[in-house]
Amino acid sequence: MEPRGTCLRNREGLGREQPEQPAGEGNTETHRAPDLVQWTRHMEAVKTQLLEQAQEQLMELMDRATWEAVKSYPQLDKPLPSTPPASLSKTRGSSFGKRKVFIIRKSLLDELMEVEHFRTIYHMFIAGLCVFILSTLAIDVIDEGRLGLELDLLIFSFGQLPLALITWFPMFLSTLLIPYQALRLWARPVAGRIWMLGAGLACVLLAAHVALVCLLPIHVAVEYQLPPASRSVLVFEQVRFLMKSYSFLREAVPGILCTRGGKGSGAPSFSSYLYFLFCPTLIYRETYPRTTSIRWNYVAKNFAQTLGCLLYACFILGRLCVPVFANMSKEPFSTRALVLSILHAMVPGIFMLLLIFFAFLHCWLNAFAEMLRFGDRMFYRDWWNSTSFSNYYRTWNVVVHDWLYSYVYQDGLWVLGGRARGAAMLGTFLISAMVHEYIFCFVLGFFYPVMLMLFLGFGGLLNFAMNDRNTGPAWNVLMWTLLFLGQGLQVSLYCQEWYAQRHCPLSQTTFWGLVTPRSWSCHP
Repeated sequence: MEPRGTCLRNREGLGREQPEQPAGEGNTETHRAPDLVQWTRHMEAVKTQLLEQAQEQLMELMDRATWEAVKSYPQLDKPLPSTPPASLSKTRGSSFGKRKVFIIRKSLLDELMEVEHFRTIYHMFIAGLCVFILSTLAIDVIDEGRLGLELDLLIFSFGQLPLALITWFPMFLSTLLIPYQALRLWARPVAGRIWMLGAGLACVLLAAHVALVCLLPIHVAVEYQLPPASRSVLVFEQVRFLMKSYSFLREAVPGILCTRGGKGSGAPSFSSYLYFLFCPTLIYRETYPRTTSIRWNYVAKNFAQTLGCLLYACFILGRLCVPVFANMSKEPFSTRALVLSILHAMVPGIFMLLLIFFAFLHCWLNAFAEMLRFGDRMFYRDWWNSTSFSNYYRTWNVVVHDWLYSYVYQDGLWVLGGRARGAAMLGTFLISAMVHEYIFCFVLGFFYPVMLMLFLGFGGLLNFAMNDRNTGPAWNVLMWTLLFLGQGLQVSLYCQEWYAQRHCPLSQTTFWGLVTPRSWSCHP
C-alpha cells in the first residue's frame, strides 16, 4: 500500500500534460537529471523517516488502548497492573518483567499463502516431491523391472510405534494428575502440621512424576531398541510434558501465594489445565483467545501436508544420503572424503531443515490450534529474513523461545537482581544446547556432540558477533551460507556415525566406548 502522498503525486503526474521542449534545451535537461536523482533520494529518505515516526506513534496509541482495555475489564478481586499508560512504551524496551501476551493472529505462512507469488514457491516444492516419486518409480522399473514405491526407510523409522504410544499413556496420565494435585495440596489453608504433610506429599509426588517422565521413555527406547521416528515421539513428548508441568506450576504458585495475602484467585480450574496440555503453547494461562469455529478442511490439509513432508524427507534421505554414506565407513579416512561428504550433504541438510520447520512448526501446530480453536498462531516469525543469529534464534521457534525467555532468561535476571544479562543469556544458551543434544542422542541412539558444539560453540559466538545492528542484505546472505554449512556438517557427521555404529559394534560395552565416536576408528 503506497502512502497517500505517493498516490497524489502519481495522479498529478498522469493528469499533467508535458510541455514540448525546444530543441536547444536538451542540455538543460541533461544537467537537471542529477538534481532530479538527488531530489528523489531525499524524498525517499523523508518518506522513510515519516513512516518510522508514524509507527512509533501508532505503537504508543496501541499501548494506551491496551491499557484502557485492561482497566475496563472486570477483575474479580484481582489487582490492576500498576504501570501507568504513559510508561507502557518506555517499559517495552526493558526485557525484565515482560509477560507473554496472547492475541488472535494467523501464522505468517498462512498470510503469505494469500499472495499468488508465494503460492508459486509452495507449488515448486510440491512439484519437487512429484519428481522424487516419479524418479523412484522409474529407477525401480529400470533397475529391478518392477513398479513399486520403496518406503522401507519410512517403515523402518516408525517401527514399534504402538509400543511408543503405549509408553506415552502413563507419561500423559502422570502429567495430567500429579502437578495439578500437588498444586491443590499447596493451595490448602495453612493449618500447622497438616499443611506441612500435604506440602511434603506434593513434593514427593512431583519428584515421582519427574522420575517417571524422565526414566520410562529412556528405558523403553534402550530395552526394545526403538527406531528413530518412534524415539522422536517419546523424547518430544517427554520434553513437552516437563516444560508444560513447570510452566503450570510456575504461573499458578504465585497466585496461590497472593491468595494467602488477600489477593489472587487461588488454584486454577482443572479444565484450563487440561486444555493447556493439548494447546500449542508452553506458557500457561487460565484463558486464551479462541476462534469462533473449527475449519476441519484446514485441519485435514495440515495433516496431509505433514504426511507429505515425511515422504519428502524419506525420499531425500534415501536418494541423496544413503547411497553416499552407507559404505563410507568401510573406506579409509581422508580429509578429502570428509570435505566432499560435507559439501554433498549441504543441499539435503537445508531441505531437511525446511521440511522440519514446515511440517512441525506450521502444519502440525496449526492443525492442533485449529482443532482447539486456539487463537494465537504465531509459532514462528520471519526467521528467513534474519541478518543475525540472535534474531534467528528468537524467530525460528517462538513456542520454545517464549518458554526459555520467560522461565530461564527472565528468572535468571530476577535471581541476579536484574544485572548480568550476559550471564543470563549464556545460561539460556547452555540449557537450550544441552536439551537439543539430549534429543539428538535419544533419537539416534548414540552420543556424538555435533549439535552441542555447533549450537553452544559456533552459535553462541555468532549470536554475539552478528548482532541486530547488522541489517544489510549481505548479512542475510552470510547467515544462510552458515546455515547451509552447519546443516551439511550435521547431516554428514551424523550419517557417518550412524553407519559406523552398525558396521563396527562394540565387543565390550564401556563408558568410553559409548561416548567416543565410532566413526573415528571404524574402518572394517
